[in-house]
Amino acid sequence: MIIDLISDTVTKPTPKMLESMINAKVGDDVFKMDSTTNELQKKAAAMFGMEDALFFPSGTMANQTAIKLHTQPGDKLFCDKYAHVYNYEGGGAAFNSGVTCKLINGDRGMFTARQLQEVISGRSDIHVPYSSLVCIENTTNKGGGACWDFSELKKIQNLSKQNNLAFHLDGARLFNALVAKNESPKQYGALFDTISICLSKGLGAPIGSILLGSKVHIAKALRIRKLLGGAMRQVGFLAAAGIYALDNHIERLAEDHKKAKEIGCVLEEVTYVIKVEKIETNIVIFYVDDKIGDTNFIQKMAAKNILLTPMGEGKIRIVTHLNYTNEMHEILLKELKNF
Repeated sequence: MIIDLISDTVTKPTPKMLESMINAKVGDDVFKMDSTTNELQKKAAAMFGMEDALFFPSGTMANQTAIKLHTQPGDKLFCDKYAHVYNYEGGGAAFNSGVTCKLINGDRGMFTARQLQEVISGRSDIHVPYSSLVCIENTTNKGGGACWDFSELKKIQNLSKQNNLAFHLDGARLFNALVAKNESPKQYGALFDTISICLSKGLGAPIGSILLGSKVHIAKALRIRKLLGGAMRQVGFLAAAGIYALDNHIERLAEDHKKAKEIGCVLEEVTYVIKVEKIETNIVIFYVDDKIGDTNFIQKMAAKNILLTPMGEGKIRIVTHLNYTNEMHEILLKELKNF
C-alpha cells in the first residue's frame, strides 16, 4: 500500500465520477458547442454569484490569464511572499504578462490591509512601475493551508478600489476555506474581480480549474486562453468530473481537515518534531530536529511507502485528500509515533 500525501492533486476519480464522465454529452468547446462544459461554467458562475466563468486545463493557466487581463507589460502586482502566482507558476507573471511582483511580508501567506497600504504609498511617477493588481491566495499553500480573515479581505478590497487596483483571488483550495470557516461562495464572488478555483485538488476531479469574473473579463480571458494554448475540444468529459465534484465533494472536505488535525496532534507529541504550523484545513507543515533533517526523514518515510514532500526552509508537508483512507490514516499515525 502506497500512502501518497505529497498533495491533494494525487487523487483518482471515484467510480461515480467516472460514470458521469463516460455519460457526458460533448461537442467542440472551441466553438462553445460542448454542452457539459457550458453547464459547468454556468453552474460555477451561479454558485459564486458572478456573471460568467471559463474552464481551464490548470490553475496556473487560470491565474496567469487573470494577471494578463488585469495588467499591461511594465505594470506591478502586489502579493504575499509565499504566493503561488510568484513562487510556483514558473515566473509566468514576468514571462506572460511582463509584470513585476511586489512581495509583502505577511504571516503564513496572508498580509493585512495596513501592510498593503504601506507598499501602495509612495512614488507614483514615471520612474516606478504602474500598480494595477492585488493577488491573494486562499487557502495559502506554502502557508500551511491557512485561511484568510474575511473582514481583512473586505478591507483589502476597499483599499484596492480606492487605488484603482484589480483584485484577484487564487482560490485553488478556496472550498477548503469555505468549509473550515463556514463561509459561502457568494461572499467571495461579491468581493473579487476575478477568482480561480481548482477542481483537481480537494474536490478530486482529474483535471481542471475555472476562472470566474464579469462577462467582459471572461470574454477577454477566452482570447488569452487561446493565446496560451488552452483551448480544448471535447472537454466535456473532464467538465463532467468538475460538475460531479461540485455536487458531491465539497462537504466531505471536513473529513480531510479532521484527519490533518489528528496528524498534527501526533506530531506535537513526538520528540523528533520541533515545530508544527497551525492547522486549519488539509495541509500539515512541520519541522523535524536538525539531527534527523527533513530530507532524511522524507526518505525514511518513503521506505515505508509513505510519501511526503519538502517545501524548502526545512518544511515538510503532508496533505490529506479524498483517497487517503481511514486505514491509511491509522498506519500513518502509528508510523509517526514509532519513528
